[in-house]
Amino acid sequence: MKLQVIYKNARCAVLECVDGSIFQLDKTFDVYVNGEKVQETDRVIFSVYGLKPQTMYTVELAEGEERIAEAVFTTDYEFVTLNVKDFGAKGDGENNDTAYIQAAIMACPKDSRVLIPAGTYRITSLFLKDDLKLELEKGAVLSAYTDRTMYPVFPAMIQSYDEEDEYNLGTWEGNPLPMFSGIITGVNVKNAVIYGNGVIEGNAGAEEGNWWNDPKTMNIAFRPRMIFLNHCEHVVMQGITVQNSPSWNIHPYFSDHLRFLDLTVLNPKDSPNTDGLDPESCRDLEIAGVYFSLGDDCIAVKSGKIYMGAKHRRPSEDICIRQCCMRDGHGSVTIGSEMAGGVKNLVVKDCRFLHTDRGLRIKTRRGRGKDAIIEGVLFDHIYMDHVMTPFVANSFYFCDPDGHTEYVRTKEALPVDERTPDIRSLTFRNIQAENCHVAAAYFYGLPERKIGRIEMENVHVTYADEPQKGVPAMMEGVEPMTRLGVYANQVKNLLLKNVTVEGQEGQAFLLENIDSEVIS
Repeated sequence: MKLQVIYKNARCAVLECVDGSIFQLDKTFDVYVNGEKVQETDRVIFSVYGLKPQTMYTVELAEGEERIAEAVFTTDYEFVTLNVKDFGAKGDGENNDTAYIQAAIMACPKDSRVLIPAGTYRITSLFLKDDLKLELEKGAVLSAYTDRTMYPVFPAMIQSYDEEDEYNLGTWEGNPLPMFSGIITGVNVKNAVIYGNGVIEGNAGAEEGNWWNDPKTMNIAFRPRMIFLNHCEHVVMQGITVQNSPSWNIHPYFSDHLRFLDLTVLNPKDSPNTDGLDPESCRDLEIAGVYFSLGDDCIAVKSGKIYMGAKHRRPSEDICIRQCCMRDGHGSVTIGSEMAGGVKNLVVKDCRFLHTDRGLRIKTRRGRGKDAIIEGVLFDHIYMDHVMTPFVANSFYFCDPDGHTEYVRTKEALPVDERTPDIRSLTFRNIQAENCHVAAAYFYGLPERKIGRIEMENVHVTYADEPQKGVPAMMEGVEPMTRLGVYANQVKNLLLKNVTVEGQEGQAFLLENIDSEVIS
């Protein structure tokens, strides 16, 4: 086993055990820091806290008396710490501490931190700034109000003075629309870090007046995200728990060079639109060691609906998701359906998908546009258990008011034009999917623009003893089913190498309208 540091600052470090494990180690190890036992871990990626600035540390993993692996590093420089209680924050769970915490944030100089010690701090929106390090200490809870009249509203589009451009703040499901500012909000922020082992609590619920009551109706503005990063760069989120979000939990928007490490994202299974982490038109993201359990897609990669996609033509690209665990959501990793700007170079590796409806879930449809290109998608070394349908690529997703029109739903070939999306390349390798329910895979391209290439290698699928019926893809004409094998329709090139399906009803591979197929 090798132990390596993947992130550090003046007060904490994130380490990774490299031994071939996926998310969880096969046993629990003791963690020693400079010879003193500080905690135990069974995670591949874990964090240590309570460190001092500019200090050398040796972190060791041990089993009993035996030292298994070690990593040596020196923490970063820190100028000062600003404790929010010194600014007037009470942390008593009753008083509104928003202004006091915001004052500490705005007063914090470069190379310093704002410390939120143990306690419960009632807040509305907090706004980040450049070069901030904000630490939530163990036992610290940022507890959000649910009274929407207390939150600022972000307008959708603000016209520039010369009327040649627009400034976009508010967004909802890929369209520029008014929204409430996030519980934690960053706009045009650079080099910020939000970290620690505290909790951000959204307090969302379905009772009257709360965020999940009548969730699809805009009331003043659309529901806030728990964390909203708009046009930000070089932001790190590490360690914290995010739970009971009003809508999407973490929403990076037109932002670049972001890292999400060792987080926990929790929402009830029946909570509406509580996606875990939705990068939208973002570049260069690392999502590592994150645990998701929630009510919608765990990770949904997006790039806007028609207006934003056509105007900015900004894909989400160069995203690496690794050593994560996705549980209970609709999709473990989803692309779309708002992806008019395209998704490119998405790597998902060394992850566990547990009890989600789908593993990979691609949602696109006619009308997303000629820039809605999906290419360079790789899934490698994935373990799935009780995933209803492990692999789905659906070119007929029936979302939006026009989702059931003849234009969207017809299986007849239509002319290729500026409205036609394009799925180019999908690769799946070294994947074990146990206790599948509905279908091993369901790929359906457009007849006028087939899926370019699907490659599956070393993929093994088995079914649950008592599988539940369901639809593999949300498209018209698909009936509930169970134990379907690998279904592929309207694909140019299909390569299946060492792909095995056990326990299906009927044929293992049901292939229609495939230009070239290789099964070996």
